[in-house]
Amino acid sequence: MRINIPAYFLLLLLLLSSFSAVKAQSLAQQAEIRRTAYGVPHIKAQSLSAVAFGLAYAEMEDHGKRVLLPLITARGELAMLEGASAINSDFINQQGFERTVATYHLLDKDTRDMYDGFAAGVNFYLNRYPEKFPDFKNWHFSGHDVAAVTTSIESPLSARRFLQKLNRENNEGEGLSPLNEDGSNAWALAPQRTESGHAILVRNPHLSWSAGYYEAHLTVPGKLNFYGDFRIGGLFAIIGGFNDRLGWSTTNNYADRDEVYAFKADPNSPDHYLLDGISVPILKRDIEINFKNGEAVALEKRTFLTTPYGPVIHRENGYIYVLTVPGDGEFRRGDQFLRMMKAQNLKEWKDAMRIQAITTSNYTYADADGNIFYVWNALVPDIPHPPGGDSTAIFVEKTTDMWQQTIPFDKLPQLLNPKGGYLHNENDPFHFTNLNEVLHPDNFPPHYPQPRLRQRSQLSIALIGGTDILSLEEVVQRKHSMRMLLAEQVKPDLLRALQAAKGINKEIKQAIKHMEAWDNTADKESRGGVLFEAWWEHYRKMLSDKNLYAVPWSFDDPINTPSGLSDPKAAVDAFKLALQELKEKYDTWDLAWGDVHRLRLGELDLPASGGPGGLGCFRVLAFREDADGKKYISGGDGWQLAVEFSNPPRAYSVLAYGQSNSEDHPHHSDQAEMFANNQMKSVAFTEEAIVEALIKSYRPGDE
Repeated sequence: MRINIPAYFLLLLLLLSSFSAVKAQSLAQQAEIRRTAYGVPHIKAQSLSAVAFGLAYAEMEDHGKRVLLPLITARGELAMLEGASAINSDFINQQGFERTVATYHLLDKDTRDMYDGFAAGVNFYLNRYPEKFPDFKNWHFSGHDVAAVTTSIESPLSARRFLQKLNRENNEGEGLSPLNEDGSNAWALAPQRTESGHAILVRNPHLSWSAGYYEAHLTVPGKLNFYGDFRIGGLFAIIGGFNDRLGWSTTNNYADRDEVYAFKADPNSPDHYLLDGISVPILKRDIEINFKNGEAVALEKRTFLTTPYGPVIHRENGYIYVLTVPGDGEFRRGDQFLRMMKAQNLKEWKDAMRIQAITTSNYTYADADGNIFYVWNALVPDIPHPPGGDSTAIFVEKTTDMWQQTIPFDKLPQLLNPKGGYLHNENDPFHFTNLNEVLHPDNFPPHYPQPRLRQRSQLSIALIGGTDILSLEEVVQRKHSMRMLLAEQVKPDLLRALQAAKGINKEIKQAIKHMEAWDNTADKESRGGVLFEAWWEHYRKMLSDKNLYAVPWSFDDPINTPSGLSDPKAAVDAFKLALQELKEKYDTWDLAWGDVHRLRLGELDLPASGGPGGLGCFRVLAFREDADGKKYISGGDGWQLAVEFSNPPRAYSVLAYGQSNSEDHPHHSDQAEMFANNQMKSVAFTEEAIVEALIKSYRPGDE
């Protein structure tokens, strides 16, 4: 019988669908999801594709739609769900997706297996529970979608600061740092500094509580045994954790990687520029995006201009401005992370890092061999000119005027097993990672960051930079220090200014005693911190971008500076304003820290200990004001891990906002009270520990 073309394609689709269903069922039977206390999934499987399948299935159980959105976004089709508001991101992400598709075959087979397995796990869950996802009825995902989540594509949007300067937009106030500092903390202690004689690592990221950290354990016997954090809706976004031999933590490092080059436009040929004496055409690419327009679908087209050196971001006064960023188009992030996860020693881990597909972040490392290691990791251009950064253009006539290569991994700032047996980073530059082996700025290129050591970093050194010997439990306790270092540096001057001021009334005298009695901490029961925080905010605003301190920070005295107050009169005026503000908001300024600072999650409303990094807190919490005037945690400490590389490793962790963001989920807020009490749970890493802590075990589709 002759089959017409439409029937043939229908038959082919049915056969492919049937094959996919059989393959998915096979992967489901290979993977076992074992939930221990607080719902942590320990996924054990016979293959890498099956373990990724199980991870995707577990994420779908816990987060549902939230797993799908990053995949749809990475494909460049978010506007089909959210309408015109998503068009700009879709135009960029579609280019990233096409780059992913074109390079997918170049990835390691193990990486592709995991991407394909994760996509299959998402599809399997969607097909099994279609009633949970009515808006996603016809969506189907592939490994390309999962890989595209981490493909790096630069666009004109990446050059915002440069374009703002060109347009003379108002950048006033950029120098005034907010109290809420984005970033993280990381520690590593060498065996000579630990009670057990084994290295210890602390991972302490400080992203928003909506960032999507997901705690999980992946095991493929003989191939992979990794415990850590995964980003919801992807495999290899921001990963930190440990295997049975080593582990690492990341902190943001804000490297200067962008350069804007200005080419002279060819006056004799439209849309051409002059380089090396040759007229070169701008490359043009037309892209179409479909977007939801009510019940209809609309189409928008845009033309993107680019060059072999990067995207065109602006054209004006006879010049063409091009943004160049190392790593533009980088697609191997998954390859690098998987090799890091499988590494068994420092050499193998460094070999993975030399791929340099992960283009930013400090890495702090520790292992079972007793090594501790730090690297200011960044894919940085080796520039032949003074740095322009992301706000100044460099005018060039020849390709040799531009950077041609990047700094190799082994020439980046790094420390291995330094004197004193400790490493730390809190998002400040690399120079004081260990005070015994300072990395002097003269030894590095001028476009590397200049030295800085803020209060959070200073407190970190005070906590672990000594010679005392610590157990894992003592390290966890110190990580939860409630000291507010800024208060130790400036409160004496504040009290002196208040006591010397004229016209001090009875209430202010009472408030002075209140501050004198305060223990300089952000402990939830401590009284004084609320008034200090309000005072500091007013003082900062009064002085704007002027120096706040009597003695500013100094490279030559990095631990004992800054100190004191530069303007005692402003300090007194700010104190009066703080008293007035607190009385208007709360009827009193005599408040415990936890009266105002709250952990609000689901039905829980708990007093919180910890504060903004800008106050010199190491227990970093970012807050936003709620409708009742109190402040609720919006970021900072959330996912925490401390691991000791004994045999087997021993670890503690906590995920403050739980394994699920759904308020009706049993594991949404079950770690919140533990977090509020500065506690962490014991990590079940060995087979015996998993069995002992087991709540339930099932295969995807059989629960």
